[in-house]
Amino acid sequence: MSNLTELMNSKRFVVTAELNPPKGADLKSLFGHADALADSVDAFNITDSASSRMAMAPVGVAHLLLSRGITPILQVTGRDRNRIAIQADLLSAHALGITDLVCMTGDPPNAGDHPEAKAVFDLSGVAILQAITALQAGQDMMGNPLTGAPSFGVGAVVNPGAPDLDGEIQRMEQKIEAGAQFFQTQAVYEPDVFGEFMDAVRPFNVPVLAGLIMLKSASMARWLNSNLPGISVPDHLIQEMENADDRVQKSVEISARIIRDIKGLCAGVHIMPIGWESRIPRVLHTSGITAERGS
Repeated sequence: MSNLTELMNSKRFVVTAELNPPKGADLKSLFGHADALADSVDAFNITDSASSRMAMAPVGVAHLLLSRGITPILQVTGRDRNRIAIQADLLSAHALGITDLVCMTGDPPNAGDHPEAKAVFDLSGVAILQAITALQAGQDMMGNPLTGAPSFGVGAVVNPGAPDLDGEIQRMEQKIEAGAQFFQTQAVYEPDVFGEFMDAVRPFNVPVLAGLIMLKSASMARWLNSNLPGISVPDHLIQEMENADDRVQKSVEISARIIRDIKGLCAGVHIMPIGWESRIPRVLHTSGITAERGS
């Protein structure tokens, strides 16, 4: 059983966070963040060239974090690799001791720092999940037998604020049928709307970790609303950030408030700090999660 699956089965309120591998060979900063947060965060998503900006491949970083006693969640995307490479990487991940995955289609490369890169997208997020299910059953996607099968805790992503929510919930169900055991969501800023989403998907009986991007400014909140489909930062939060004398403290307060409001609705929270990793312990302490977990 994967480390993350064990935690979810224990009914602990799970905290995950993102770490972005470096654009280069120096891992000092990433290791510093991981070590500093090890007592606050249960597991770390290791992103796969996030936003299509080339960075160190996540599988090596995940393996190195394991050697430091830190649980990684390997992001697996369909953007850059075909089905042969994805299956090969998954087998390598298993051999390196990586037990937790989260699968997604990925962002198109034309928005990243190599806009002329050729998009692969041989496998969608659902198809990646199907490939993992096949590997765990001892065969590749074509039905050819493996000499030893891997074992993973397998996650996927879902957007509670998707414009076509019925279609998003239908895709969520397809991902569960394909093998998804837990979900991390796009950023949540409206607990009532998230609660309605959770009511709709509760019959699926799978753990959901609510996403949270820490707001750094009112202009960032407006940018999220304009550029990330399915994210809706309400006007009152934007105004709070606009009027704040200390925007870091206000961001911590808003993040902690959201966590308190959604805590009873889901299995945990997935924090995307985008450079504000050092603020995560303050958010968790202010939300009361730190005291509840005995950290």
